[in-house]
Amino acid sequence: MPPSERRLQRALDRVERIGNALPHPASLFVGLTLLVVLLSSLLHAAGVGVAHPLTGELVRPADLLSVDGLRRMVVGVLPNFIDFAPLGSVLVCLLGLSVAEHSGLLGAVVRLIIGATPRRWLTGVVVLCGMLSHSVGDVGYVLLLPLAAALYHTVGRNPIAGLAAAFAGVSGGFAANVLLSPTDVILAGLTTEAARLIDPTYEVAPTASYYFLAASVLLVTVVATTVSLRIVEPRLGLYAGDAVPEPPVPLSEVERRALGWAGLSLLVLVGLILWGLLPADGALQDPTRPGFVGSYFVRGLVTFIFLLGVVPGLAYGIAAGTIRRDVDVYKGMTKNMELVAGYLVVVFFIAQFINVFNWSNLGVLAAVQGAGVIRALDVGVVPLVVMIVLLTASIDLVMGSSSAKWAMLGPILVPLFMLLGYTPELTVTSYRVGDSITNIITPLSSNFPLVLMFLQRYSPKAGIGTLTATMLPYSLANLVCWTLLLVAWVMLGLPTGPGAPLLLAR
Repeated sequence: MPPSERRLQRALDRVERIGNALPHPASLFVGLTLLVVLLSSLLHAAGVGVAHPLTGELVRPADLLSVDGLRRMVVGVLPNFIDFAPLGSVLVCLLGLSVAEHSGLLGAVVRLIIGATPRRWLTGVVVLCGMLSHSVGDVGYVLLLPLAAALYHTVGRNPIAGLAAAFAGVSGGFAANVLLSPTDVILAGLTTEAARLIDPTYEVAPTASYYFLAASVLLVTVVATTVSLRIVEPRLGLYAGDAVPEPPVPLSEVERRALGWAGLSLLVLVGLILWGLLPADGALQDPTRPGFVGSYFVRGLVTFIFLLGVVPGLAYGIAAGTIRRDVDVYKGMTKNMELVAGYLVVVFFIAQFINVFNWSNLGVLAAVQGAGVIRALDVGVVPLVVMIVLLTASIDLVMGSSSAKWAMLGPILVPLFMLLGYTPELTVTSYRVGDSITNIITPLSSNFPLVLMFLQRYSPKAGIGTLTATMLPYSLANLVCWTLLLVAWVMLGLPTGPGAPLLLAR
């Protein structure tokens, strides 16, 4: 092994050891909650306080170890969990998408797109399909990665290159998408809660970053395709392993007919949405809040994501024979809900931490003091967004969960940017870029072992260093190009999404 690879392997081993030494995410939030409680009491006793930038009133940390503070925490445990903004949204979205997955619709769509793609467009389409797969959870990992590797193998290209291109789209371009996903809903809820530390009426829509992230699809596709064709695939060379090519199973006539029915049902559903959304007096328009952002479509986006999974999924399943009775639908929903158990455990403790942090007023204190320091440094918005990208990408090496990271960073960064005059939408958009860049090179990612297993089908001796060395060029290219796109976007003053300007209204 060359010295450079040995150094990389040693660095990865250190990262793995550090990551394995971290406690379970639930324990991490328990510790953070206890720290906030203790710190609030100490700062309260010390008489610390700041003037609220909007009201001018003195804000002091709440003493959560006082009798009133303890009572509030005891009574708040249940409502903290039940009222946690992202919880219901995630569960409802997953219920709808579970029907589409269980019926076989999602797998058939991926096979149709990849199977019908000309060879010269194969890499770009694989990357693009990976990014689009974010709207349906982890389907890209379990379906697209092995399918892309098998398809490359069939057409005489290195299957590991196909796996890498798919991984670069699914995970390296995690935030980029032209479709809204459950992650958009989760982060919008967390950002809303953070923004309300400063403005109790502020609301962040799931479309907060839509314009920027949709534009990012083109950038990431071009970058990942270029890296694949000019760096990764030449480095891998021709495949010389023992695996025998197996052509992807083509769609049967029944599956094609079922896809037609699913497509028809989707068109009808989209038509109904447009019928209610486009006219000024449409059923999905709110006369008191005219426009797209204030519409019932945006405010009820979770419901429509649910329907966009259920309706085509039912149409496909009934036509293909994979759904014969109502019990088949509920089995599909139940299967995915079983996978949510771990998420619910962590969310319970995240909800307690966020509410205790909000009660403590530490977020306001930290934001006011931080804003004062940054104002004194007189740095512009560009260094600030670059700082968020680098900070998030660094934390992502040891903590993969997007929502867990933002649950910790959001209550600090969002109020800080608001006090400097920048919107929560800009803050969360900057976070989304950093949250994607290092996903593909950290062995602490929950899906990294799955990708390594797919890799070892073609190269049994491959290890963490092999996969990381293969994916590192994508990560570095995204770090440079995606950050530059964000900087250019900010300098041009473009909104990050519908009704999401960069500057707060004064």
